[in-house]
Amino acid sequence: MNPYILEAQGLRKDFGGFCAVSGVDLRVRRGHIHALIGPNGAGKSTTFNLLTKFLQPSGGSISYNGRDITRLRPAAVARLGLVRSFQISAVFPHLSVLDNVRIALQRKLGTAFHFWRNNSGLDVLNDRAEELLASVGLGDCLDSVAADLSYGKRRALEIATTLSLDPEMLLLDEPMAGLGREDIGVVSELIRQVGKHRTVLMVEHNLSVVAALSDTITVMARGQVLAEGPYAEVSKNPEVRAAYMGAAHA
Repeated sequence: MNPYILEAQGLRKDFGGFCAVSGVDLRVRRGHIHALIGPNGAGKSTTFNLLTKFLQPSGGSISYNGRDITRLRPAAVARLGLVRSFQISAVFPHLSVLDNVRIALQRKLGTAFHFWRNNSGLDVLNDRAEELLASVGLGDCLDSVAADLSYGKRRALEIATTLSLDPEMLLLDEPMAGLGREDIGVVSELIRQVGKHRTVLMVEHNLSVVAALSDTITVMARGQVLAEGPYAEVSKNPEVRAAYMGAAHA
């Protein structure tokens, strides 16, 4: 089996006359937690959106599990097991925690748009929904309204709804954005646990989190890959210090 679950070669994205990403080669090893970092404007968010097919590349190729997904749409790659989260909260705020996950699980029943049906029709999903919520530390919040959760618990709920799709690979877009210190610790541990059973690629600004969680780090600058490797190695790279870490590691 190919040790790399996701591979990009020569990835490029042009916006009019501006080249946001140029010649990016990226390989994510199966079963690892891989972080994509870089200063503002480095092209990491564009690269992330290309990999998850929310943007179509201007050039290059992307393969997942050995299959060319370069021209597939986001829903198609999600069905293959490549699923992403978003920076902006994606939960239904006025529904209960349990109902949020049950709605996500409806895909398997083929009733994802049958919101008008009797709520009891979703009871068959309760066991799996409760199992997912327990796995992210929300087992005691089943009846809580999502809007009443702390920001960290909302992140956990988002991860639970994402896991309901049974992803083989999970892509996290700045999972620590907006979190306080305590919530960062909780969500970090959750990502560590999730990463024991699947591959994770995350864009993240918090270097302490990146250092603690990541097996491999790819650093981008000016739309290109600047360095790649373990944090201990990458953090010593003079070009990385100059472009990204700056005075914090001088």
